[in-house]
Amino acid sequence: MLGLASIIIGYLFGCIHGSNIIGKLKKVNIKESGVKNAGASNTTIVLGWKYGIVVALIDIGKGIVPILVMNSWLRHYSLDESTFYLLLFLNGAFVIIGHIFPLTMNFNGGKGTASMIGVMFALDWRVGLIGFVVLIIITLISDYLPIGVLVMYVTWVFLTYLFGYPLYAILITIGLTLLCIYKHIENWKRIQNQTETRVSSMLKKK
Repeated sequence: MLGLASIIIGYLFGCIHGSNIIGKLKKVNIKESGVKNAGASNTTIVLGWKYGIVVALIDIGKGIVPILVMNSWLRHYSLDESTFYLLLFLNGAFVIIGHIFPLTMNFNGGKGTASMIGVMFALDWRVGLIGFVVLIIITLISDYLPIGVLVMYVTWVFLTYLFGYPLYAILITIGLTLLCIYKHIENWKRIQNQTETRVSSMLKKK
């Protein structure tokens, strides 16, 4: 019962899209504009970096809040540590899945990067901080966000193993990494064809 609640709460939070909120305020369908992705990066391409930051903060927040809620709630039960963290990791995973496959957008949402950052911080601030720094550094070096995102996911898998989390946690992070690779197939093709939007050009848009 707790497992189902963890999954449902995570998924419902994941369905809250920052790009939808900003899009309605600005009367722009972010999903049908730019590179046609419901996320912070495409919001930056369409409306500029200021709105992109707002969307990123909303999506990061929706990754943090449900895990903090679950963390507080689960402490009222006599759970062993393994079960406790399994429920938190499931909650976080379904926040990301909810963002990528939201019921509110016909199961065709964004790519879950900002939500994943929030989830990482909420599960373990050390992992979140290292992952975020890696994302920034690799993105700036490569000038491509998808490359930074992929390295961040791989870093999450490695740190989950390094910090001694159970096997199920590692398997969940591996599964999310594979989902990330799949969702970025179009980006990899655009990078290969040199048509992918560079981060430096996005930051120039007011």
